[in-house]
This record gives sequence, structure tokens and C-alpha cells, in this order.
Amino acid sequence: MAMDYKSSGVDVEAGYKSVELMKQFVKKTMRPEVLGGIGGFSGAFDLAKIKEMKDPVLLSGTDGVGTKQKIAFLMNRHDTVGIDCVAMCVNDVVCAGGDPLFFLDYIACGRNVPEKIATLVKGVADGCVQSDCALIGGETAEHPGLMPDDEYDLAGFTVGVAERAEMITGEEIRPGDMLIGLASTGVHSNGFSLVRKVFDVNEKNLAQYYPELGATLGETLLTPTRIYVHAMKAIRKAGVRVKGCSHVTGGGFYENIPRMLPDGTVARIRKDSYPIPPIFPLIQKTGGIEEHAMYNTFNMGIGLCLAIDPADKDRVIEAAASAGDKAYVIGSIEDAADAAKIEAGGNTKAESRKGVELI
Repeated sequence: MAMDYKSSGVDVEAGYKSVELMKQFVKKTMRPEVLGGIGGFSGAFDLAKIKEMKDPVLLSGTDGVGTKQKIAFLMNRHDTVGIDCVAMCVNDVVCAGGDPLFFLDYIACGRNVPEKIATLVKGVADGCVQSDCALIGGETAEHPGLMPDDEYDLAGFTVGVAERAEMITGEEIRPGDMLIGLASTGVHSNGFSLVRKVFDVNEKNLAQYYPELGATLGETLLTPTRIYVHAMKAIRKAGVRVKGCSHVTGGGFYENIPRMLPDGTVARIRKDSYPIPPIFPLIQKTGGIEEHAMYNTFNMGIGLCLAIDPADKDRVIEAAASAGDKAYVIGSIEDAADAAKIEAGGNTKAESRKGVELI
């Protein structure tokens, strides 16, 4: 019997069909700067508009969806994880003050089922539309023997641009600055290894309806990660100088918010300053998880945290609302030494540090 590539587990024809099916979705992400069509060996993007900028800086971000994909496998629903993939990348770029320009995806799968791959790419395209970002290329790799036939791994990366003078670095943050939180849509794309363990997820558990969620567990967990590109553009257009910005991902408040802080400052956050989505109390109660671990794992309802001058509060909240995002005053920036003295009751010498305090 003659052997060919298909007999080894790689269906080249399925790959061709996937590309044909996904073209309709990719087309809607196009920007005037995109050169050439779909199917080339590389994606081309015209830099003419960037050349008109005063001092442009390119920004990039890369990420995947992680074990949230396990929920998609069990539910056989693949139309939203692409949005998650884009969100995890572009939200990192907006944290630095950039606007995403283009995106590329990479899908590794055990077996190429064209309709499934096209549905995945539809989600990626939806995320790109939400980001004003062009999907200019990608790769689907069939890995028989390396991955189960019905599983895949989705990852991607984006490139954006910012004026150097408008970059958000955190260097301007000072004690007295205000912290604004932009609401998340739920768990987003981090902490799912813990979530899956807490609920011992299977098809039956995911189909269970919870009154407090107003949906099934599976529907709630697959809610796509919120994309904050339009909100950040609106805030910049309103003339607000964002001093610091943190994308609250894996590691929650304790890991991510200090990444924007200069030494000697503390982010003091009031836990009761915004509504916590009901999925988080459900996770905490079901798993018997300590509060610190919750804030050290999940976004707890805040997807993006901004440091601003208090005088800009109303403009930020209004600009975010114009983009469909809810913004809350969640705390302030304090001097680390003063914060330490308060903790110690003023009786011990405080050391300068940076971090997060939840009150």
C-alpha cells in the first residue's frame, strides 16, 4: 500500500478547505494599510501613516487562551475563545498607551476539522474587529500523535504603535493619584486550572444553571475576555493623561497592579468600591478558597486598572462609558512608607516598598 501525507495523519486538503472557510471572517478585519490578500507567506502592512507620527514606538504582545480551552472542548463551542486570544494580546498593548495595528494567530490541532478551525478564526476576527486590528496572517498546524484529535491550542500576537510622548510607563505616578478600575466580563482567560478543579468540570457540571449567574456555569465561564482598546482610545481622545495602567490577568491584583507602580508607592484598593461578578463568590464558596488567594489568582471584576490625576475622574468615567465600559473609583496611590507606618501603628520604622493593599 502506497503511503502519503494523509495516511500519516496530516490532511492537506482539510487545510486548504479551512483557509477557504475562514476568508470571509478575515476579510472583515481589513484596514487600508493591509497589502496583498490572504494566503501569502507573510502579512504586509503599510507604514505610511506611522511615518506621519512625530516619534512612533512599536509595541507588541503575545499570549494564548490557556486551559479555558478545555471548557470549549467539553461544550463543543469554539466561537469565543478567539476573542480571548486577541484580548489577551491587545490589552497588554493598550496598557503601554498603544493602538493595535495587526494580529497573527497560531492554531495547533490534533486533527484539522475545517469547520472547527474556521469557527476559531471567526472568533479571532471578531476580536480583531473589536480592536480595530487587522488579521493579516496565521498558521494552522496539524499535529497527529502529539495532540488528541479533538483538541487544539490557540495563541497569537499583535503589533501596535504609540507616540513616545504618549506612552504609559508608570513613571509619573505619585501619592494622591486615583485608581480607576474598568469592569471585567468575568473570569476572562486566567485561573482556569483552579476553576476546573473547583467545579470538577465535565459536560454535566457545565450545563448546570445557577440562579445567581443567570446562566449555566459553562456559558458564564466561556464569556469572552473584555477588550479595552476602544475605552483607552476614548480616554486619550478626552485629553486625559493616564499615568499608569495594569492589565489584571494571571496573578490577579497582587501580581499585576504593582507592575505599573514606581518604587515607594502602594496601591490602596477598596474591595467594596465596585460590584464583584457573582462567578467569583461562587468559585470562592465552592472551592473553600481564602480571600487572598482569590485576589492573587483572578481579576475579581476589574480587567484594567488605571492611575490618573483625581481631577480627570469624570472625564475618564464618561469616556469609558462612551465605549461601553463601566469604570469605578477603586482606590488611590499612597506613599509606601506612610502606608507601612499606618500598618505598624506608627511604632516601627517603615521601609519603602511598592505593592497592593486591599481594605
